[in-house]
Formats: sequence, structure tokens, C-alpha cells
Amino acid sequence: MRDKRQIQTAVLSSADSEEPLVLPLEAIELDAFRSLYENDSFWCGLLLGGCGGQLTTKLYTDRVCHFAHHPGPDGQPHVCGRRARSVNSADHLYVKSAAADWLRNRGTQADFDFARPDGTPLGSVVDIQLAHKKLRVHMDQGVAPEWDSPDEPVLGLSVPVDQDTLIKRWYVHRIRLDSEGTSRRVRIGTEAFARPTEWFSLEECEVTERGLSTPAVERIIQAHSTPEPARWTPGMKQKSSPQDERGQELMRRLLYARRTESPNLAASVCREITELSGASPHLQKRLDAAQHSALLWAEKEVESRRTQVSLLDQAVAAQKISQVKDLIAQTKRVTKVDRTGEEETAIRAAVDYLSAAIPAAVDRLNALLQEVSHVRPDDDPELLARKVQQMSREADELVRVGKDVPHQRAELTLWEERLRSILVLPPGAPVPGPLHHLLGQGYWTTKMCPLCAADHGQQCVILDGPRTGQLRGTPHADRLRLLSGKTDESQTEKKKEARTVWQAYDVTCPACHQQPGAWCRTPGRPHALRSKLAADFTQQKKPNPERNNHQRGTGQAVSSVPGR
Repeated sequence: MRDKRQIQTAVLSSADSEEPLVLPLEAIELDAFRSLYENDSFWCGLLLGGCGGQLTTKLYTDRVCHFAHHPGPDGQPHVCGRRARSVNSADHLYVKSAAADWLRNRGTQADFDFARPDGTPLGSVVDIQLAHKKLRVHMDQGVAPEWDSPDEPVLGLSVPVDQDTLIKRWYVHRIRLDSEGTSRRVRIGTEAFARPTEWFSLEECEVTERGLSTPAVERIIQAHSTPEPARWTPGMKQKSSPQDERGQELMRRLLYARRTESPNLAASVCREITELSGASPHLQKRLDAAQHSALLWAEKEVESRRTQVSLLDQAVAAQKISQVKDLIAQTKRVTKVDRTGEEETAIRAAVDYLSAAIPAAVDRLNALLQEVSHVRPDDDPELLARKVQQMSREADELVRVGKDVPHQRAELTLWEERLRSILVLPPGAPVPGPLHHLLGQGYWTTKMCPLCAADHGQQCVILDGPRTGQLRGTPHADRLRLLSGKTDESQTEKKKEARTVWQAYDVTCPACHQQPGAWCRTPGRPHALRSKLAADFTQQKKPNPERNNHQRGTGQAVSSVPGR
């Protein structure tokens, strides 16, 4: 049976690659991902336990995006036996990559191995062999830690450890990976008995004779090395003061506030610490340090939220649809705890703007398609290029916010193909902008215009209409093409050769019997039989005398879209 679980991780370039990446879950983020990796290939990596097949990305607006295999040669869905497919399924590769860079920067050599004791699934264990010690990273519970072994275990979040082991060993190290875009960041934690786990970046850790060490390790060792307090004797009751107990409780609440990213709670606890009096000198010193650190963190957190809301307001004011959608998601994430009325108002205003802006953008695109239907391409290819580029920008913006416009996209593709044909560009070539944007204004009059005969140094003049004889703001397109080198002999020959090519609308449609130049009664493209007939005429090199007549006549046959 085919495994229908979604694949969220892959490797780059080849099936045996060790370079992992995570696919964004949201459609708006996948567009940027595709642009970033447009020249790369994705694979169901062998080191991920995959089949080694090539993957493609799947974009959805109603569910999470994911990787998918290409169909088999018979067109049937590809069957892959890969077991691990979630966001953390490539964590062992990220651990190796991050640890290798970290050790290399410290001048330390190490060997890495994805060990599989007793047939454990690939990725359950990562062995890091240092010069004097081996670290065994347990990514999951597949392999039990060996506490009596000379190797040092580093435990994943799901790997349990009992209190007796914590007391005996003083501490153990843990590892976790946090998602950052299309990557995963490694964090190292130190857990001790009756102490919360403290987390550090790899850059804060060291490799010593004891093995892996974090800033917390030094504090734990120092605490165990201090002389024991006087033992309790009968008749002497030892009990902490109420102030110390209250101080310990405030310390725990402060830690909870930072873990839950609640600046309001942190500020409230800091006020209570200020009001507390009578704590022991040792505890008061810890309280003062924790309060100072928490106030700095809360101030930075509030400023970050204020900046995020400001960016959202600016994007709405600038009417940048895709930017607004990205910033709404970011602002919701940043302000998910203790959201203020001002933040809620900004988010609601942005959501309201987006709900109105997307239909408006669709209307603008439809209006542009209507406008371009009145452009005579051969007479004014520059105007056509400008309209096509404007439509393309509008369509791309709608796609980035998850609005699919297939009908408009199909029509836009037809206009792009028509523009390439006029400018004698190969199929699929980028559509250029207006020619006068591509040439500096100082070059506009360096050659005589072949259309209005304006001499060197003179501006082109308008040839028809009520303003005949007046100067044009920009040169004629023929003059600009001459200046840009598009009318040399090789281009002329290509244009002559291109005119022998039959397009679908040069022939009578065998399906709906529409005459040459008239559009088929289909949404966005001609009937397949019409396209095949045109291809047959082209292959037979049959002369096409009608093509120029259609393009040079009233313009209705090629530049209007009946019923659209």
C-alpha cells in the first residue's frame, strides 16, 4: 500500500547528499523557497532512509505544502518505503553538519557515524568521535543510553533519564533542534537534579577533557565542590525563611515568563522582586541578577513587538498585498502572548485590508486584460510590452498571496507568446520591458527613424490622429529596435523565417469552425485539433499569406478577445 504521509524534508543535488532542507508549510513561504532553490534539485535522500528518487514541491492553500515523488514510468504514484517524513526526519544530518562546523572553527578534528546498533533505524544515533572521547547523540529512544560506558551520552528531548542517574552523574546533556526557515538550529541543554534544563547555542559550548561542557556545567561543578553546610543535630531546627521561599517562587515565575514569552508577566514579577525584603544575601544577589536580565529582555521584547506592528502598518499603507500577508502571520506569532489592544487593532485592520485588496487586485488584472485587447501589437509593441509586464506583476502578486487565477494566467501566456513572436524571441524567453527603458535617452535620436524619417538628433513625430505632426514623447518602436540592434540582417532573416510558422489562429478551427484570426470558444486556449492542424502546416512548410493580412488589418482578428 502506498504511504500517504506527507514528506517535509529532502536533500539537495543528489540521492546520497548530506545537505538537508525543510520545506515551508505555508504557500506564501513556498514561493520564496522555490525562487531561492530554482536551480537545485530535491531528493528522497538515502541518508533519510528514502528511496533515492527525485522529489518536487507541492503548493496548497488549504493544507500544508510538502514534497512529493515524481510519478512512475507508468504514470502511477511512486511507492516509497521511507519511514521518517516529518520536519524532524533530517535532524541527524543537521546535527552532523552543525557539529562539524562548530568543531572545525575550534580546530578540533572529529569523525562522524550514523550508527545502527541492532538494526536501529537510520538517524536514531549520531556518533561523534573526538581525539580523547566519543559523544553518542541519541536522537530518539531507539537506542538506550549506556551510562557505564566511557562514551558520553547526549539525549534527545524524548529520551528519559531517572533521578538516580542525575544525582550520580551530577548532570546530563540534552539536544534539541528548532526550525529556522528551511533549516534547523541545534541547541544544547544541561539538566541536573532539582534544576531546570538550561539551553545554549553550540557557540557557547566547549569540548574539555571531561567531554562536552556548557556554562551551566561549571556552575554545577562549583556547587558540588563547595563545602557541605553544617549537618543538622537534634535540637537545631533548620528551615528556610518565608522571604527565601518567596524569592525562590519569584525566580520560578520569572523563568516561566521568559519561556512563555510574556513580557507583561516578567515585568510584574520584577516589581514583586523589588518589593521583597529580608531575603538571604546569597538569594538576594541571584534575585537582583535575574531581575536585571529579565527587565532587559522584556524591554527588547516590547520594542520588537512595536517594530513588528509598525512594519505591518507601513505595508498596509503602501498597499503591498504579499508583504501584508507575510507580516500578519509574523505579527500574530510575535504577539501570541499578552496581545495588546493596539496590536489586535493593527492585525484586524491588516486582515480587513487584505480581504478587500485581493478581489481589487483581481479586478485590476481583468481590467488590464480588457485594455490590452485593444492594443494593435504590430503598431505599438512597446505599449504591448508595458501592458504585459504590468499584468505579469499583478498575477505574480496574487499567486504570492495564495489566490489562483488560472483563466487570467492562460490569457497572459497567450499575450506573452504573441509579444515574443512580434519581437522574434525564442519560446520561453523573458518578455522585455518597453524599449525606451532599455536605452538611455541620449541614444534615442542617434539614428534616423525608418517610420517617420526623423533625422539624426530630431525627435519622432506623430503620424496619424488629431495630433499628427506633433513631437512624440518617446521614439517609434522601429527606431528603438534599430538602435538596439534588433533589425540587423540576422534578425531580419529570423523574422522572415518566423512568418512561415503557422499559429493556431492562422487556420480555421476544425472543432468550432471559427475563421482564421477569431478565437475559439474555449477558456483561454484554442482547440487541440486547431493547434495540431497549424503544426502540420508548419511542418509541411506551407506558405502562410494570410498571417500578415490578419495582423495588418483592423486588428480585431489578433488583438481582441471575443466575449472576454
